[in-house]
Amino acid sequence: MSHARRARAEQVETTRARILEAAERLFAEHGVFAVSSRQISEAAGQGNNAAVGYHFGGKTELVRAIVRRHARQTEEIRERLLDRHGGSDALRDWVTCVVRPFTDHLATLGNPSWYARFAAQLMTEPNLRRLAAVEVGAAPTLHAVLDGLHRRLPHLTPAVRQERDDMAHTLITHFCARRERTMPPGADSRSVWAATTTSLVDALEGLYGAPCQSIEDRI
Repeated sequence: MSHARRARAEQVETTRARILEAAERLFAEHGVFAVSSRQISEAAGQGNNAAVGYHFGGKTELVRAIVRRHARQTEEIRERLLDRHGGSDALRDWVTCVVRPFTDHLATLGNPSWYARFAAQLMTEPNLRRLAAVEVGAAPTLHAVLDGLHRRLPHLTPAVRQERDDMAHTLITHFCARRERTMPPGADSRSVWAATTTSLVDALEGLYGAPCQSIEDRI
C-alpha cells in the first residue's frame, strides 16, 4: 500500500472512530431516535453532514457498529473469566461471569463514559433491543456462561430461569447506567465499578438462588 493510500485509510478510520464516539455520547444523553445524523456529524467535527451515511450507511448500522465495538472487548473479558471459573460448582462464580464482562469493560472506559447509558437506551425500544441481542448473542462464551449458570439452578424450571435471566440483564444494564450517570467528576472509575460489581453479584446471587414457587402459589 502506498503512503498516500495508507494515510487515507488511517484518516477514514479516525473519522469513523470520532463518529462512533460522538454517536454513543449523544445517544446515551438524548436517546437514539432524538438524535439526527447531522447532529452526530457536527459533534464529531465533520463539516460534511452526510458523514454518518457515507461511513455507516445509516443510523441502524451506526448503532450496530457501536455495539460490536464494545462486544468484542466484553467477549475477551468473558473468555478470561470462563477460563478461571469454568470448572466451578459455586453459583457466585457463574454470576460473576455474568456481571463482570460488562462492569470490567466499563472500568476501562474512564470517567466520564457513556456506554452503560447507551446500552440502557437500547433496552427501551424493541427493535433496537433485538438488534443488540443479535450482535451480543453471537458471542460463543455468553452461551457457555449461561449454560454453566443454569446447571447450578436445578431448582428452577426453564421458564423461570429465562425470566430471571431477563431480570438480571435489566438490573445490570440500568443499575450500571445510573452509576455511570451519577459518577462524580474525577472519581476513580475502576474503584467505582469494582464496588458496583460486588453489589450486583450479591444481588444476583440472591435472585438466582431464590426458591421458585409453584404457579398456584404465585396466583
